[in-house]
Amino acid sequence: MRPKVLLVDDDKDLLEMYREILSQLPSRPEIFTATSGPRAIAMLEAEPFTLLVTDLNMPKMDGLQVLSIVRRRFPDLRTVVLTSVLDEQFRSRVYSLGVDLFWQKPASGEEIKQFLDCLESLLGREAQGGFRGVHSKSLVDIIQLECLSQTSIILKITNGPLSGRIWVGGGEVIDAETDELKGVDAFRRILSWKAGNFESLPADSARTRTIFNSYQGLLLETAQAQDEANVPHGATANTEPHSPLTPLVHFPGVEFVVVTKLEEEAGYEARGLSTAQPVADWTRQTMERFNNLSETLQAGPLLELEAVGPQTKVAIASHEDRNFCVGWRYDLTASQIQESMKKVLALWVS
Repeated sequence: MRPKVLLVDDDKDLLEMYREILSQLPSRPEIFTATSGPRAIAMLEAEPFTLLVTDLNMPKMDGLQVLSIVRRRFPDLRTVVLTSVLDEQFRSRVYSLGVDLFWQKPASGEEIKQFLDCLESLLGREAQGGFRGVHSKSLVDIIQLECLSQTSIILKITNGPLSGRIWVGGGEVIDAETDELKGVDAFRRILSWKAGNFESLPADSARTRTIFNSYQGLLLETAQAQDEANVPHGATANTEPHSPLTPLVHFPGVEFVVVTKLEEEAGYEARGLSTAQPVADWTRQTMERFNNLSETLQAGPLLELEAVGPQTKVAIASHEDRNFCVGWRYDLTASQIQESMKKVLALWVS
């Protein structure tokens, strides 16, 4: 069944533009519109919806009033605020109403793409336990959404008697703290909590940065460390704890590393990914296709291939009977990746 999305804005032209934008979502949702808060509430009462996307500044009943009613009457409805209001205290107030995402109205193609990625994630997520403002969600999702939004905020997380904070600045995790830990160790401890409550607090511009990993790499390394810790006694994980790839994921700018053999049944080695199989399959298939193209064009062997994903840039090279795939931070330029790739490849070969 196709998900149903309700767009709410008093500007009819914007509604039509957003309808057109949301029609690009892979899940192909049914999109409905409402030009006022009362009309939106009436539509929500008439039939079930998967997602509500609302503006804040509307006459008679504004977005905050709509969200307050939704919180009480439709607790399972996922909610998104799409606004031009950027005040951090106002933003914290919105999150206290349990919204899943607070997003500045996109002004570029890249911002639209990021916005669509977030909406698709919300539409594809089944209701499950996790961290709660008002709406259930995983802490990883919360951090990703904050970082994708390029915002600065403090996340206060509690789990029974345990308490911790994560500082986000300009779309990156800059520090974390629990009662006994700080920095990366505190971040990993907080993400090991399976449930709890979170609260959004105003940003602290004076906070000293202690975490310098990109948020993608930080989340991936934490997830892999947790996976390895959960491997039953006597079982074998996809990567060995002392894999020679381990030092490579600490190279500046590297998010993950995956090495595959040319034969599909030969398996792979990986670091920095919680689920590496799809990346390994993609690496092997991509190199095979481009090598076939090189043979057809008689262009010689393929030396290196670079690609751009929604959050990570990827470079692939071959050495002897193996493919070497490295995920790089999205903010690196092509020339920076090419120079760094040479060094990482040399480290691996040695």
